[in-house]
Parts: sequence; structure tokens; C-alpha cells
Amino acid sequence: MIIGLLNQKGGVGKTTLSVNLAASLSRTGARVLLIDADPQGSALDWAAARQAEPIFSVVGLPRATVHKEIGQIGQGYDHIVIDGPPRVTDLARSAIMAADVVLIPVQPSPYDIWAAEEVVKLIEEARVYKEILKAAFVVNRKIANTAIGRDVREALAAYPFQVLASSVTQRVVFAEAAAQGLAVHEIDQNGSAASEIEAVAAELMEFAR
Repeated sequence: MIIGLLNQKGGVGKTTLSVNLAASLSRTGARVLLIDADPQGSALDWAAARQAEPIFSVVGLPRATVHKEIGQIGQGYDHIVIDGPPRVTDLARSAIMAADVVLIPVQPSPYDIWAAEEVVKLIEEARVYKEILKAAFVVNRKIANTAIGRDVREALAAYPFQVLASSVTQRVVFAEAAAQGLAVHEIDQNGSAASEIEAVAAELMEFAR
């Protein structure tokens, strides 16, 4: 399965989610490839910071040919996660066309909800050529025990895509793990952050069927 993480708004925690979802999928014994299609190369930076053995492969492909090259690059992998670019570009279109499922991380803020319209339009354009393309929102970097974390679901209901029931809370452990090139489960596999990532991964696999 090919999962594209896209949102044209920066700072939504796209790379953090990409890295940790790839790690979660690889924990099942699956062979996982993470494609860094973001010219900023944050996922590559994460891989470079890692001292431990890799748990999945990471390659940089910040070109608008992802959908053409993915068949070749992705050979032999069970799952491919694409960390998409932060703007609506030909590169974003290519990442969407390459994906089976597009996951749109959204922070619980009005700006993020308004900005989601751009990526929704792109996905709907792509569906003209690829009718089976699936898409869903995931609430990311949620602040615990705040009303806006709950209200975001209602606001996103205006869009034609489902919102995953699972969400990810803003936690310091995500930054601590990233600095060492680790996934959160490698720091605390029984912690809340790892549990939330596992829940998102499980729901995403169910949704993609």
C-alpha cells in the first residue's frame, strides 16, 4: 500500500507522522520504504541523525516524477509512505497520483481547517484520473483537554473526506525522538505517543482496504 501524507500548510507535523507511521508499519514485520518528497528533506535529516540500525528504508525523491518512478523504486516493499511537500505544486500532484491513500494531517486551528481546502481540491482533481484514490484527515498535534481539539472534527465535516477517529496529541517525546533519529516507540513503546501512532496506523490500514 502507498500512503501519501500531504498538507500544503507547513508545521502540521507531517514528517513526524510519516516517520512514526513507517516505524509502526515496519513493526508488523512488513518491509517499509519512506520516500521524502519534501525539498526540505526533513525525513532524510531524521535518518541521518539515527545511530541505531535502520528499521525502514528512507530515500529522497523531491521531484514531480514520484508517480512515474514509484513502481521501480518501491519494488520489494510491502508499504510505501510518502512525506509530501508543504505547498501545492506539481510535486504534490505527483505524490497524490502515486498514492493509494492520502492522509491529510490537520492541526486543530481555524487556519489549518481553511488551508485544507487546497489539498482537498488537488485530491478531487486527481480522482478524475484515479477514481479509487482514498483520502482521510487525521487530527495531529492536538492539545490535550481543549475544546478546539473536539471542534476540529465538526469543522472538517464540511469537506468530503472522512476524519479518522484516532488522533495524535502534541507531546515532547516526538521532538526528543526526532532529534535522535528514533521513532517514539523506541523511546517508550508503552507510552501514550506510541499508542496513538499505533491506533492511527491500525485505523488507516482498515480504511485503506
